[in-house]
Amino acid sequence: MPLHTETSSTPLPPKYLQDDKLTQECEELLPSLPKEKGWVSSYLYQYRGFWHSARQLQGVVACQKHFEAQDSDIFLVTTPKSGTTWLKALLFALVNRMQYSFMEQHPLLMHSPHELVPYLDSKIYVENQTPDLSSFTSPRLFATHLPLVSLPQSVHECPCKIVYLCRDPKDTFVSLWHFANKLRLENMESNSLEDVFDRFCKGVSVYAPFWDHVLGYWKESLENPDKVLFLKYEDLKEKPTSQLKKISDFLGYPFSSEEEASGLLEGIIDLCSFDKLSNLEVNKSGKLSSGEENKAFFRRGEVGDWVKFLNAKMVARLNSITQQKFDASGLKL
Repeated sequence: MPLHTETSSTPLPPKYLQDDKLTQECEELLPSLPKEKGWVSSYLYQYRGFWHSARQLQGVVACQKHFEAQDSDIFLVTTPKSGTTWLKALLFALVNRMQYSFMEQHPLLMHSPHELVPYLDSKIYVENQTPDLSSFTSPRLFATHLPLVSLPQSVHECPCKIVYLCRDPKDTFVSLWHFANKLRLENMESNSLEDVFDRFCKGVSVYAPFWDHVLGYWKESLENPDKVLFLKYEDLKEKPTSQLKKISDFLGYPFSSEEEASGLLEGIIDLCSFDKLSNLEVNKSGKLSSGEENKAFFRRGEVGDWVKFLNAKMVARLNSITQQKFDASGLKL
């Protein structure tokens, strides 16, 4: 069921970025890990080669210990700020297209995509280390930013599906910088572009290094194409209909010729479009139980927006890192 919104007279960062209410296990783990200054939380901690906030890491560990994947599960995996909100909406509408019409009562018209497809580690297991998942109907849809090496073992061992979406690192960084500043409290200074750019390039941001995250799923998609579908945000923007068909075929929910002739694909794409979702009242004034305002997830959604923020030196540095990291893999972003 969708989660209720909540308000607070004392603003706080999202729950997964808070530093308190940690389990004893997490309290004992943190001192053994490398740490760096966080973009929103006080610190980020390096675990299995990737960076996490304290309470979000607690969710990761709990998820790894307790989550049991089912064969029919579908996981939406992204690097942060790579089109996650859009992908959640598309997959929810795709998988549930027989259950809901595209009239006034469709859940996406009344609830944030983040309520309908919750984050596994930074939502479900952050709020409860042993949650009851019995209310989720099959196929269960979960989202995560977890790198491949940190997924629960049960996900690796069963034939569930993973849809992975990434984005040009320049646009990813700019979007992440804007989002982090939206989450910072009024009494906190905004992150300067130059400061967090350097940290992003060094791999110090949530679920980063970006390039290692992408490469993990890229290689897995080549080795296990029935398990992992690797998508690029830019392709989804350029050819949404063909990409949606690709996703539906991969998940085992192909569109019939009758559905295609009726314009159902175009209907889903329209329902899940940036303009449609961002102008819904729930996404203009609603708030998630984890603390974020729904409108924080809608900025521009454009390809190439980085040109307005990055200077030539920054672009050259990011392009050089990307070429160095991806050169031997055959991946082009």
